Amino acid sequence: MTSTEFTARLIAWYAQHARSLPWRGLNDPYAIWVSEIMLQQTRVEAVIPYFTRWMERFPTIQELARSSEQEVLRMWEGLGYYSRARNLHRAARQVVDQMGGEFPRNLTDLIRLPGVGRYTASAIASIAFGMDTPALDGNIRRVLARLFNVTAPARSPQGERRLWELAAANLPPGKAGEYNQALMDLGATICTPQKPACDRCPIRQFCQARQLGVQEERPVKLQKPVTPHYIVTAAVIRSGEHVLLAQRPKNGLLGGLWEFPGGKLQTGENLIECLQREIREELGAEICVHQEIGVYRHAYTHFRVTLHAYHCNLKDGALPRPLQVEDLCWASLAALKDYPMGKIDRLIARDLIHQAKTQETGSPIHSVPASIHHLPAEQPC
Repeated sequence: MTSTEFTARLIAWYAQHARSLPWRGLNDPYAIWVSEIMLQQTRVEAVIPYFTRWMERFPTIQELARSSEQEVLRMWEGLGYYSRARNLHRAARQVVDQMGGEFPRNLTDLIRLPGVGRYTASAIASIAFGMDTPALDGNIRRVLARLFNVTAPARSPQGERRLWELAAANLPPGKAGEYNQALMDLGATICTPQKPACDRCPIRQFCQARQLGVQEERPVKLQKPVTPHYIVTAAVIRSGEHVLLAQRPKNGLLGGLWEFPGGKLQTGENLIECLQREIREELGAEICVHQEIGVYRHAYTHFRVTLHAYHCNLKDGALPRPLQVEDLCWASLAALKDYPMGKIDRLIARDLIHQAKTQETGSPIHSVPASIHHLPAEQPC
């Protein structure tokens, strides 16, 4: 096959079957940049409503740069990988403060923006500015690995290098934007990870993996390590009508978000001992642990957690201090919505609000999930 034949078929298919997406057809590098950052490790279906709300709230890079990090995190809440939001905010301020508000138009300057790597810079350059540069996301990797029967693992240095070479070698001059997006759409709708719809593929006659019957074995994957599982505790510490929130350190997982303080269970501890130790280490305070609120499970990219949340109160004279957290605050239940949180902490907040409303109306409170551990008797305070 020649690159001309392959790309001509591909771009003709794209002209008829391109997905209708809210960032497509926009002549705005800012909007394309936002969409590409949101799409990193996140499905299109999840991104669409976030992108729409984001552009309504931050329609320009200047508006984003003027906003606070907390507001940016609130708009991002639920989309995950929160470093992306912080990097968008930092990059917006960099563009406004150092580049006169003009979005960079070359790969070198694009890659200098926080959170922008080779793929994202290439996608923005080709789609927003028409530059003849290939892109390589998960969908494009899969299509090219099958089309050219790449036997090296796609995420290995050798496989990565080969796929970038193939993407560049087949790029039609002057049509890089359509070419890159066509490969993305083909991978998302036809050349899917499982059970690809080869009979509907516009370039099936060129697919080497299909000819060998190994299309579902491509791309070759690196062996994944065992996903660790952590048991975690969280304290809902009350003072009158308020609960204590801790802000996570800004560098790290869920950086800058607010949470109910707590941490990981260590060997030899029970859950109550864990929670008391964590509050002592993080806040320099002693607590009494009361009944369990619920058990919450969540899977992150590289690990899973099961979190046990408890009603707690400070022991007499205890004064919490932000020893291992960014900040502390007392928030009313009604104000919890104003604090950006990760998924588990948002669920705890919603359960607290629901329980409070249920108590106000006198309706019975629905039971919460049972703990997966047998707990010792509550420790007296």
